[in-house]
Amino acid sequence: MQLSEHFSLSELTVTQQRGLDNTPSPAAIDNLRKTAALLEQVRALWGKPIIVTSGYRAPQVNKAVGGSMYSQHMTGQAADFLIPGVGSPLEICQAIAAAGPTIPYDQLIHEFRAWVHISWSMAPRRMALTIDANGTRSGFK
Repeated sequence: MQLSEHFSLSELTVTQQRGLDNTPSPAAIDNLRKTAALLEQVRALWGKPIIVTSGYRAPQVNKAVGGSMYSQHMTGQAADFLIPGVGSPLEICQAIAAAGPTIPYDQLIHEFRAWVHISWSMAPRRMALTIDANGTRSGFK
């Protein structure tokens, strides 16, 4: 099932946790459509494909990967991704933040210098964070 021009349901529900059911509810699928629309806006900044490394996570999948008990991944409102060939995850975060309100994210997180996390909500907080071995802090480090 295509959720948007460039993102499918299977792409936004992929998991490395083999054997765990990661089937989203109809409500989570509706949220994934909005996540896909947000990712389309990010993709438009560079005109390059995005590789989603984590989208929707069923509660058991989220627990298995060590996700927050409040993770927006469990509602289909978040995705972790990379954009090969456009720069580091830090540079990607900086460019998304610089795009201003045209990309209405709730949280934009530079995670472990390895990937970008983006989420949305009905009232976006535009939180810019870094998470790494030193913990969680505001801004991109």
